[in-house]
Amino acid sequence: MRQFLLRLAPDRFTLLLVATVILASVAPPSEAFQNPVTIATNVAIALMFFLYGARLATANVVAGIAHWRLHLVVLASTFALFPLIGVALGRLPPQVMPAPLALGMLYLCLLPSTIQSSLAFTSIAGGNVPAAMCSATLSSLVGTVATPVLVALFASAHGAAPAGSAIREIVLLLVVPFLAGQLLRPWIGDFVARHRALLGATDRGSILLVVYGAFGHAVRAGLWSALPPSSLAAVLALEALVLAIALLGTQFAADRLGFNRADKIAIVFCGSKKSLAAGVPMAGVLFPGPDLGMILLPIMLFHQMQLMVCAVLAKRWSQERPAEAEQLTAAQPSDAR
Repeated sequence: MRQFLLRLAPDRFTLLLVATVILASVAPPSEAFQNPVTIATNVAIALMFFLYGARLATANVVAGIAHWRLHLVVLASTFALFPLIGVALGRLPPQVMPAPLALGMLYLCLLPSTIQSSLAFTSIAGGNVPAAMCSATLSSLVGTVATPVLVALFASAHGAAPAGSAIREIVLLLVVPFLAGQLLRPWIGDFVARHRALLGATDRGSILLVVYGAFGHAVRAGLWSALPPSSLAAVLALEALVLAIALLGTQFAADRLGFNRADKIAIVFCGSKKSLAAGVPMAGVLFPGPDLGMILLPIMLFHQMQLMVCAVLAKRWSQERPAEAEQLTAAQPSDAR
């Protein structure tokens, strides 16, 4: 029971996110420091995507082409099923959810999958880890371009489609550093691998800086007075529904398409999650302005929710694996043992 409760407890990074939001609420950056914070945030975003590109082994995508059916299911869940859900949620009346919060829910549904947690949960549950690595990597690569494009297509209904200047910023702060990291990977890839912990801290620091700047700006614009508790409760309930649809939908698709147990686990964990690491810096570029804090709120809440639910699911599947093995052994003829 104690281990179960520990799995439900927020991770350290989530606690840091909460502390950053509290700091931004109590001591937001003043007008004089807004420009320095914005510049530092842009530098952090570019550095983060550069390191992201340097870490991603595109060879994993090439090596995993044999599992193309699996990857198509994951991509369909990430960039088709989720966006359809997001568009449906965007039709909710503003009395239920303020427009910036509805835009945040839509944006959440347009993000790529995670890599690290997808691999971790797939491994714990006894799934196909190489296929999960390839699929999550491919999702991240596709999402670098697909997410801004989908935002341009669907966010116009909320009056938030990226303008020409925002598109240029996307290219300069996200795409160019990412491609530079990929190009320099043969020379810096080993260094990045050796210093993974330090560079991971850089990633988390970049996200915290973006969150502080976004929420600080939003607090000065009256974020908390514009966010009633009922809307926050609605976001949590809707996110639980979205996650349930994604988990059940990926399991159903994997079963109907005849995937084995290991592949199904990889599909479920790669196709049901959204990347906070990619979503926060992208949002800083796509949605500049006082609404950014409220737009980011659904992503941060969903981050912890998916970790909690998938941790429980991975643990359950890991416990089922020995039982299945015993059943198979018992079913074998005695002369075959």
